[in-house]
Amino acid sequence: QVQLVESGGGLVQAGGSLRLSCVASGSIFTINIMGWYRQAPGKQRELVAVIPTGGSANYEESVKGRFTISRDNAKNTVYLQMNSLKPEDTAVYYCNVGGRRSVMNYFDVWGQGTLVTVSS
Repeated sequence: QVQLVESGGGLVQAGGSLRLSCVASGSIFTINIMGWYRQAPGKQRELVAVIPTGGSANYEESVKGRFTISRDNAKNTVYLQMNSLKPEDTAVYYCNVGGRRSVMNYFDVWGQGTLVTVSS
């Protein structure tokens, strides 16, 4: 089993910053990709940012220049630094990690979600 624990959500005023963290633990052989998604009320879940192992980060257009995704591979942790937050960034943010438990045993797991609320 692989588990994800997220932290860092909360209430912030527009223009403020928050940093989300997600730690992966359990039976992990390798991690291929780590990312953040979000789901606003009444909307579908959407990609925010992803960072593959050994690759470059990709961002949803509306967060480019404001959000930064990073990883600490030694700690199996992914971060999302969110600056210049806007009310439209309000959503539940989910961590997603894909990798392998063994050579041929893949996993793709989601965190429980952390609520980010941006007030105007």
